[in-house]
Amino acid sequence: MKDILDAILASDTAAADIAALPLPESYRAITVHKDEADMFTGLSSREKDPRKSIHLDDVPVPELGPGEALVAVMASSVNYNSVWTSIFEPVPTFAFLERYGKLSPLGKRHDLPYHIIGSDLAGVVLRTGPGVNAWHPGDEVVAHCLSVELESADGHNDTMLDPEQRIWGFETNFGGLAEIALVKSNQLMPKAGHLSWEEAASPGLVNSTAYRQLVSRNGAGMKQGDNVLIWGASGGLGSYATQLALAGGANPVCVVSSPQKADLCRAMGADAVIDRNAEGYRFWKDEHTQDPREWKRLGKRIRELTGGEDVDIVFEHPGRETFGASVYVTRKGGTIVTCASTSGYTHEYDNRYLWMSLKKIVGSHFANYREAWEANRLIAKGKIHPTLSRTYALEETGQAAFDVHRNLHQGKVGVLALAPQEGLGVRDEELRAKHIDAINRFRNI
Repeated sequence: MKDILDAILASDTAAADIAALPLPESYRAITVHKDEADMFTGLSSREKDPRKSIHLDDVPVPELGPGEALVAVMASSVNYNSVWTSIFEPVPTFAFLERYGKLSPLGKRHDLPYHIIGSDLAGVVLRTGPGVNAWHPGDEVVAHCLSVELESADGHNDTMLDPEQRIWGFETNFGGLAEIALVKSNQLMPKAGHLSWEEAASPGLVNSTAYRQLVSRNGAGMKQGDNVLIWGASGGLGSYATQLALAGGANPVCVVSSPQKADLCRAMGADAVIDRNAEGYRFWKDEHTQDPREWKRLGKRIRELTGGEDVDIVFEHPGRETFGASVYVTRKGGTIVTCASTSGYTHEYDNRYLWMSLKKIVGSHFANYREAWEANRLIAKGKIHPTLSRTYALEETGQAAFDVHRNLHQGKVGVLALAPQEGLGVRDEELRAKHIDAINRFRNI
């Protein structure tokens, strides 16, 4: 690995030099172990500690198959799916790996007693398998996390509908929280030249997810002038939804949980901000009973901020805690678009406010390659910026996942893999200087 890192860091390394480097027999990777999948049995989600389940192991380099690439990972990031993996919720991910292993001999590689996790990376292509023509050793890349087989017709209009659609590093093995990752070549996209490795690694999953959910016709199809309610607007997903709304001429109504987070939203350019803790919103009277009076109070507050208008779109991801309120406050004919459910998967809402007002609930999950490419293109052009707040070393990934699990972070949390320090990998200093304040907006918060 040292020879690979030295070659990447050297200023005069050619693509042929990368291609000529021998691959190591093993590399360091963040894993969870199959024989520990029951370690948190009987504990509540909050009591489960990723620092106890996440390991840094030395693992063998996987076999490279057709249409695949091995990438030297300079940096990665922690997403909530890595938290779910580390606390074995909603099910241990080894069930996904076992199912993938039954698909084909190449799929069998993924069915291991350990799971290398992580669904983001920025790094350098080391090897490509047969049939890969668009990417070559030495290319600086980021990877989106959609893994598809595309042997069924179902996936050829929208690859997210492929029956064999999986999230890399969550439903597959050999993820990005490691020194080397195995990806399909159609996961690769160009790294933004004005960003460092850790900055470039941080937007992938959440930026692409927010793009499909909010902008794409497969999601809410946001247009200029729309009022968009964004829950957790300074968080990993919400911070990109806020930027996409502003860049697309919409009016974000940002819901946050502290004055500090409210300030971050205003710094991004949002005018309408609701601090739900300061204003005392409690959408549930108890574990089983919601409070419609709080829905109405939220709706009134939104209209105060929008000049009397209800929201056209609700960007939903908390789930159970907020979903009843989301359905209520959406305007007649509006759209609630939902992904994830970080506060619980069982959503409850009053259907009268949906059917009688002709509202729509749209489910959205990650993004297809085109949507991910468009989202990455906005990053590369400096239209959307990373929301990286803090970076950890690879051996500190357990603590990084704990911070995300406990919502102790802002924006995104990065992880250095091969990169020995932050700030490396910048190729376009002029574009970086133009956007440096926005790039650093979330830093060290």
